[in-house]
Amino acid sequence: MMENEALTSDMGIREEVEEGIRTTFSRRLFKPFAKAVASYNLVEPNDQIAVCISGGKDSFLMAKLFQELKRHNKFPFELKFLVMDPGYAPENRALIEQNAALLGIPVTIFETDIFENVVHIENSPCYLCARMRRGHLYNMAKKLGCNKIALGHHFDDVIETILMGMLYAGQVQTMLPKLDSANFEGMRLIRPMYLVRERDIIAWKNQYGLNFLRCACKFTADAAEGEKDSKRQRVKELIRTLKKELPQVEKNIFKSVENVNLSAVIAYKDKAGVKHYFNEETGEE
Repeated sequence: MMENEALTSDMGIREEVEEGIRTTFSRRLFKPFAKAVASYNLVEPNDQIAVCISGGKDSFLMAKLFQELKRHNKFPFELKFLVMDPGYAPENRALIEQNAALLGIPVTIFETDIFENVVHIENSPCYLCARMRRGHLYNMAKKLGCNKIALGHHFDDVIETILMGMLYAGQVQTMLPKLDSANFEGMRLIRPMYLVRERDIIAWKNQYGLNFLRCACKFTADAAEGEKDSKRQRVKELIRTLKKELPQVEKNIFKSVENVNLSAVIAYKDKAGVKHYFNEETGEE
């Protein structure tokens, strides 16, 4: 493990970014971030939070928003900015370190061999990689004395996940704003970017000319931002098409999993995974 107490190499950019979060981007970034934290009770007094930075725009912005939240100092909590190197190419590792220094984020970097382990996997390498990365993050966060890990999933990730589940898996579910770990006792995952729109993250990035990693995956890794052809990308395109006729489509997708009427669905699963059908109470078959 390597400690990198990153000091900004360009105070001008760092100060501009921090001032922008308080002014220009407050309504679009900090307020929805703070709303999610409050609405879903994501940060509590005396929390020790590992803010997980993958190298992309979402997680770096999350780190800056957490710094701003801590500046408000409404109650005590501590932050650790955690970067896992799963086997990055040297130039990608360097870009993460440079951005951390530029933005004034004191990161702790630790190394794993995840990419090496999944590079020859043919079926669902991305799923396996994500599971392994999360396990390593939980493990390191716990070693550092943290009780929570924060991931940078945003509003668009949430609604895309809803549609992907329906279209590709035949189920209605989404990623939750917080989730207790099944394998690491006392650890919780939180998603404080839950209400932040991706278009606003991109606007923030472009405003300051920031360059982040595209992806934490070795199969698509390069230093430039971009989008790969995938199920998620096809769902993004579907939402964009629907929005032309229905401007509120994104909000409606999100609300659909807030307004579930169990009496009006054919079947549902309870917390124990037991399936219940609509005709159980009447005894119909």
